[in-house]
Parts: sequence; structure tokens; C-alpha cells
Amino acid sequence: MTTVSALGQFIHLRLLRSLVWSSILLCAKRSSSRQLRASRTVSANLRSPYTSTACTMTTAQFLFRQLFDEKSWTYTYLLADQNSKEALLIDPVVDQVDRDVKLLLELGLKLVYAVNTHVHADHITGSGQLKKRVEGCRSVISAASQATADHHLLPNEVFNMGEIKLECRPTPGHTNGCMTFVWHDQRKAFTGDALLIRGCGRTDFQQGNPELLYDSVHSQILSLPKDYGLYPAHDYKGVMETTVAEELLYNPRLTKTKAEFVEIMNNLNLKYPKMIDKAVPANMVCGLQDTD
Repeated sequence: MTTVSALGQFIHLRLLRSLVWSSILLCAKRSSSRQLRASRTVSANLRSPYTSTACTMTTAQFLFRQLFDEKSWTYTYLLADQNSKEALLIDPVVDQVDRDVKLLLELGLKLVYAVNTHVHADHITGSGQLKKRVEGCRSVISAASQATADHHLLPNEVFNMGEIKLECRPTPGHTNGCMTFVWHDQRKAFTGDALLIRGCGRTDFQQGNPELLYDSVHSQILSLPKDYGLYPAHDYKGVMETTVAEELLYNPRLTKTKAEFVEIMNNLNLKYPKMIDKAVPANMVCGLQDTD
């Protein structure tokens, strides 16, 4: 009986230990599941440019890619209609034409438009070279820029390509011809140099005007719904996108009063842009001027 009793106690202890460990593992699993759900909720609700992966989008209807030029820190945006296979590039860079043409071929896309947000001073546009390389490609820029192009955009024009519709909002102040392209269907806006992430374009060259820039950014960009993603032509810190809500809270210049903003912009004392004397004349003629 003693042996049987000892054996029974041993089995009882093993079963008890097994039950305890099962309870611990079940609690840990539930806790981990709750943490994962909480993490997913935070990720869904907090859209930050420091963690976002929204700069690439492929759906049954649309394709969106953000491309980068290291030399000029320029973002180029590829938008495409998946059904018609028509594509456009916003702010292409001449040094990246080979890359862009290769990507278009790989994706089976037909480049219809090469679009510029304004006459750039820090790089030469790839529009002219893309027109040479891709049959049927047309260059596009605002009429206010007075630059050469196949199509000149008017204020508040809706620019169509397939099912993609871009509202063309005038945002002068960095240059007279700056335009912001709003893709309402995808809640995105391409701001050029008018609004940068936690900053804005310079107002001390070309037709820069800080008062005008302040008014146009607030009335045409920061007036959009707060969840709209904003995609600038440049960023110098590796940040890829922002939102209207973030810039209304954190932009160190545009959260100021107009008078404070003008004071900031008039006292930046920045260096003369090293590419401006080559880039601006070339970009006035679609990037095809001999700049050697």
C-alpha cells in the first residue's frame, strides 16, 4: 500500500505541475495576442512618416511608387492606371531617366505624361529626355511657370489620365508656377517644394515670396482633410511622407503666425543654390538645353 500511495502522490504531483504549466502558457499566449492586437491598433491609428510603408501601393486599379535621386534628394512619383496601363511621372530627374524607363518596361506601363510641380532650381528635369525615349510621352507644367511644355495646367484644373484624376491647386510663393497635385481618390497630395516635411521651400530666389507662400500653403494644402498624405519633391532626412494633421501640429515654420513666418524666411541666410544657373534655364525648356 505504501508503494501504491507513493506512486499515486507522484502521479498527482506530475499532473498538478502539468496543469500549472498549461495555465501559465495559456496566459502568456493570451497576453501576447492582446499585445499584438494593441500593436496593430496603434499602427493603424498612428500614421507617421518615420514608420510608414505607404509610399508603395499596388491595387487592382492603381499603382503608386515613390522613387529617389540621391544627388539632388529629389522624390519622383510614379502613378499608373492598372487597367489602361497608362502612367505618369511627377518631377522626373534627368539623371534617373534610364532607371525610370527600365521600371516602366518591367511593369508593362506606357508613360503618357512627365509632369513637373514647378521649375526646379536644384536639378534638371527628365521630362525632355523621357519624351525622346518614350514615344507619345507629353510634358506638363503650370501655365504660370511660363516654361515650355506640351500641356500647360491652369489653376484648379482637373488633370485626367485613365481613372486617375489630379486636382491642380496653385501654390505659388517658392516660385510663381508651383502647383500641388491632389489625388482625392487615394487621399494624397504631391506638394512639390511649396510644403516640405516639417518645412517649406525657399523664398529667396526665382520669384520667391514668403507672404504668398504662407497664404497658398495654408489655403490650398493645409486646408485638405487631416488624414491626407503629403508627398514633397524633396526630403533631406530620409523621411518619405507626412500628413496634413502632422504638419498642422509640427511644422516649425507654418505653425507660426504669418508675420513670424515671414521673419523666419527672410533670415534663413542660406547658400546660393549650386545648380540654379544650369537648372533653371534648362528647366524652362523642358530640360533639353545644353548645360555643358
